[in-house]
Amino acid sequence: MNFYRQKIIIGSLKTGGIGVLPTDTIYGLVGLALKPEAVQRIHKLKDRDTNKPFIILIGEVADLEKFDIKLSPAQQKFLTTNWPGAISVILSCPSPKFEYLHRGTGTIAFRLPSSKPLRELLNATGPLVAPSANPEGQKPAKTIKEAKAYFGNQIDFYLSGKTKDTPSTLVKIEESGKIEILREGRGKLK
Repeated sequence: MNFYRQKIIIGSLKTGGIGVLPTDTIYGLVGLALKPEAVQRIHKLKDRDTNKPFIILIGEVADLEKFDIKLSPAQQKFLTTNWPGAISVILSCPSPKFEYLHRGTGTIAFRLPSSKPLRELLNATGPLVAPSANPEGQKPAKTIKEAKAYFGNQIDFYLSGKTKDTPSTLVKIEESGKIEILREGRGKLK
């Protein structure tokens, strides 16, 4: 991505814009996780069940602190072993100030992507919610053309790039280190 285009995308996201871009798995419909209005806009566009939280992409493990998440030694070990990569990890986040993200579940899924350019973008913008680029019940967009057919001009920007056809592996990890695999995906546990 050229420097000028990158600056426009970063500026759009920082001011509450939303867009479609390639993640390390599939195309994501993205917005700043710490901007409730961007998160709500994505929920509305996806026509998503309001009780279902989104996966949040982070640029580094330290970003978890922005969500008041304190890792146990077992969780820290798991993340150090399995991140970066295509593994989304559900962690406890009971703080009421993040209810717009956890939707009353008290948990949020996070992923530290393996794509270095994506992590650089995340470090410039901050954590992004990144559900698949499709309305609820439809197949995830595999191309920007498909994403545009879903969302048209309701999106602030589209960025094309290479993606995979498989979403991330989704796991829940308790403070004790107990792991539950909720969805088999592209990531393989180590």
